[in-house]
Amino acid sequence: MILKSLIFFFFHSFLLFCHADPNPNCNRTNPLVDSESEFKLVQHQLRGYIKIIDDCSFRVSQFDMLSGSDVHWWGAVSSGFDNLTNGFIVSDQKLNQTYANSSFVVRLMENVTWNMINVLSVWDLPTASDFGHVEFANVTTLAKSPAPSPAPSPEGDGKKENHLGRVHTEPTMFENCKVLSKKFRVRWSLNLKEDSIEIGLEAATGFMNYMAFGWANPKSTGSKLMLGADVAVTGFKEDWMPFVEDFFISKYSECVKNSDGSAQGVCPDSVYQGSDRVGLLNDTWLIYGHRKDGVSFVRYRRPLNKVDGKYDHPVDHLANMTIIWALGKIRPPDTIQSYYLPQNHGGLPFESFGHLVLNVSDHVNDCVGPLDAEDKEDQDVIIADAKVPLVVTSGPALHYPNPPNPAKVLYINKKVAPVLRVERGVPVTFSIQAGHDVALYVTSDPIGGNATLRNLTETIYAGGPEFEGVKASPTELIWAPDRNTPDNIYYHSLYEQKMGWRVEVVEGGLSDMYNNSVVLDDQQVTFFWTLSKDSISIAARGEKKSGYLAIGFGSGMVNSYAYVGWVDDNGVGRVNTYWIDGKDASSIHLTNENLTYVRCKTENGIITLELTRPLNPSCSGENRPECKNIIDPTTPLKVVWAMGSRWTSDHLSERNMHSFKSSRPILVLLMRGSAEAEQDLLPVLVVHGFMMFLAWGVLLPGGILAARYLKHLKGDGWYKIHVYLQYSGLSIVLLALLFAVAELRGFYVSSAHVKFGIAAIFLACIQPVNASIRPKKSENGEQTSFKRVVWEYFHIMVGRSAIVVGIAALFTGMKHLGERYGAEDVHGLNWALVIWFLLIALAVIYLEYRERQQISRRIFGRSNWVLGNLEEDDSVDLLRPTRTPADKEPQSSAVMEVQLEPLNR
Repeated sequence: MILKSLIFFFFHSFLLFCHADPNPNCNRTNPLVDSESEFKLVQHQLRGYIKIIDDCSFRVSQFDMLSGSDVHWWGAVSSGFDNLTNGFIVSDQKLNQTYANSSFVVRLMENVTWNMINVLSVWDLPTASDFGHVEFANVTTLAKSPAPSPAPSPEGDGKKENHLGRVHTEPTMFENCKVLSKKFRVRWSLNLKEDSIEIGLEAATGFMNYMAFGWANPKSTGSKLMLGADVAVTGFKEDWMPFVEDFFISKYSECVKNSDGSAQGVCPDSVYQGSDRVGLLNDTWLIYGHRKDGVSFVRYRRPLNKVDGKYDHPVDHLANMTIIWALGKIRPPDTIQSYYLPQNHGGLPFESFGHLVLNVSDHVNDCVGPLDAEDKEDQDVIIADAKVPLVVTSGPALHYPNPPNPAKVLYINKKVAPVLRVERGVPVTFSIQAGHDVALYVTSDPIGGNATLRNLTETIYAGGPEFEGVKASPTELIWAPDRNTPDNIYYHSLYEQKMGWRVEVVEGGLSDMYNNSVVLDDQQVTFFWTLSKDSISIAARGEKKSGYLAIGFGSGMVNSYAYVGWVDDNGVGRVNTYWIDGKDASSIHLTNENLTYVRCKTENGIITLELTRPLNPSCSGENRPECKNIIDPTTPLKVVWAMGSRWTSDHLSERNMHSFKSSRPILVLLMRGSAEAEQDLLPVLVVHGFMMFLAWGVLLPGGILAARYLKHLKGDGWYKIHVYLQYSGLSIVLLALLFAVAELRGFYVSSAHVKFGIAAIFLACIQPVNASIRPKKSENGEQTSFKRVVWEYFHIMVGRSAIVVGIAALFTGMKHLGERYGAEDVHGLNWALVIWFLLIALAVIYLEYRERQQISRRIFGRSNWVLGNLEEDDSVDLLRPTRTPADKEPQSSAVMEVQLEPLNR
């Protein structure tokens, strides 16, 4: 007993020493004396009341706050950024600890009066952070008169109404608070005059999680309390805006619409009515919400008795009623449903979900101390890569992490003042486009804005006054943190305080492990790769928090090969491969690719996946979908991405749909180590293909046919036709080649189409060179020279070989177009080519048949055929080894026409 008394004595003495009583010699002349105010929560979960006792002291009660580094009572003229940052310390007391429902008296410094203080703040000096404050210009005098006594219950059962009559000016303050779990609390205040109750849900949970609270069906008991429950589901949207939606639980499942239009599961009230306008029957009204220090808080109002009797339960404020609650992942709207849907909460009872009996008229306050989240960093994280510039711009301060702040802050890659993570030894490139009034620099000062102006010292690691620019003329800053760079530094503007935020300096990572990296569409995913002889190592990292990350090879997620990385419920990283041929869950087919070095991890909600796979899968003639997933390093690889809240290795459903996805594919040039937005190359390739078809399918074959079957024309008409067609075809071939190379920005000899095409063009280009050096034709009756014979054989063989190879290039080009670019109707175009060349073959057979018929008539006809002059009849075979004037006999001339026709000119 004596020991307890001593402990109490020393503890009480400690409190008296730290928090002094009011000064008995202090006057009470200031108008603020006896006024009571509520603290405005800014950060560090600060709540509480302040009452002005006299001209030189004030009392703080029910005070909650997470600890800071060097925290003081701070005075300022107003709550604006400039005035707050230029404020002053008003008390010797420091607040460098966590406070839990604490009460104490604070004495002002001797030279400080209330007339100097319009705003009283809890201020962290090193970071210039406002944890919370009171504006005395807006003070409501709450303590001037005693609060009204509780009135007897109208039911006359002895219960007292617990509506205490206190006027709350801050949306974070309530009359009552109940602990639901270690991480979840509910606060409420009754407003009987308006037949309503205002509820505040507060949870140390993830940004993409929901908070659900509501009343069970009075007729439900035991394990079926959720069925028929009327609950409000709250959370935050992707743009940080809070929401609340009225739900009704008709089944233990996610909300599903049946074919007849009815709904079942955990659905918004409006869905049961068949309305597409979510919120039409929403009996909950959002009042306020914030996300601070890893804690979600949403305040809303709902009626007590005037409710929709079908999907809402009236709340008897004097009765003991069963309430239910849950925490879990939320699924954002997508193309199928336009509302936020809570997922299965999972977890253990009374940690992730639970129930209890509650009478809202009872005064309850068992919430002792602030909620302390394990992960307090909600700000986006940008991970710098050596070869990808960080685009620095400026814009409005939508959710700056360290208030107060100026109206304009820095953006990196379109994110508001993110945490920038860099690796030691890896150069970081900034493309500064924030304006001429913003000069970027990296500093040891957490506030920025040139610490020397505040009579402080700082270490500048990079940047300075010359590093400013605009979008039309950006300035580049390259900085390589080294082993001497501290783990935590800051990026800011040299001319304005608190425009930037924190830089985390870590050891080397993906940028050091992979040779190449690019940022995919919308700057939300970074893609890394290293090429080997027969394989490629790939990594992908999301730049925002998600439950899974998927990258796909194709023009979109449909008809693509996808790699999905996630961390399962046991904390194990998983990577699965899929073939996707549709937009629903049944169209996602698990494949069995030969992957090695597979890893997946999550860090602060950021997913990173890694794998190594062969460039050309070895399937041994099998017809599995993954056998066609070939990566050609010389061909641009189309890469898309998607993210969502949850993934599973089996039983995929609509809940696994993505919440975010790339708006278009990015063409990754694997050999170059770069990327570019996909352009619609199909028209380019169509023009290229048509030009090649015109050359190899019409003009060049036409020139050969002219040389073979138009020798009967007078003079050299056949020769002119032959030359014009051949030169026209060759010109079109070269133009088509240049057209494709210029548009595709590359020329790599890898695919069968390119190889056949180069061979055909080479053979075609030989022909005009060969024609320019042809030997002179022998005179009539002279023996053909050996050079002429060799030349004729070579010319004919090369020309016809070029046609055969060119036709092969046409067919392989169609195949390449279908496989790599997903062009439609390739199969039909292939058949059209086959039919076209079959028609040409039939025409050649017919012409050849007629030629032989004419030869037969010349041999056996006696009246209609006359031996022609050799000058006019160029069908004489020049490939015979000898030739004399005696060869002018009809038999010899006829036989000569059977031979292949040369270019005799």
